[in-house]
Amino acid sequence: METMGRHVISELWGCNFDKLNDMEVIERIFVDAALKSGAEIREVAFHKFAPQGVSGVVIISESHLTIHSFPEHGYASIDVYTCGDLDPNIAANYIADALEAETRETIEIPRGMGPVRSQIKQTANVM
Repeated sequence: METMGRHVISELWGCNFDKLNDMEVIERIFVDAALKSGAEIREVAFHKFAPQGVSGVVIISESHLTIHSFPEHGYASIDVYTCGDLDPNIAANYIADALEAETRETIEIPRGMGPVRSQIKQTANVM
């Protein structure tokens, strides 16, 4: 059976505090990531928390991109889920680079294939 989708879940550590706490910056990064992956954007919704943090989603025809940021920890959790021929890693890597993540742990899960099989990929950016 062919996969119905690919779901990338990334744990991003050592991210830029100011970017993680700026809703407009995060929204632009996520819109750009979706476009770079070839996705068709349907809706965009982001929320800024007090005193800090941002959550948001970019709904695409092929599924979605999401974030929950914790600037005080330099941490962001992101999901990129795509159906069809799009590679979610293009968007996930763009987001990690744009947020200046020093360390990232990524799991890719094929969706719609029955029992879940995942592979963890860990990358440390050395500055």
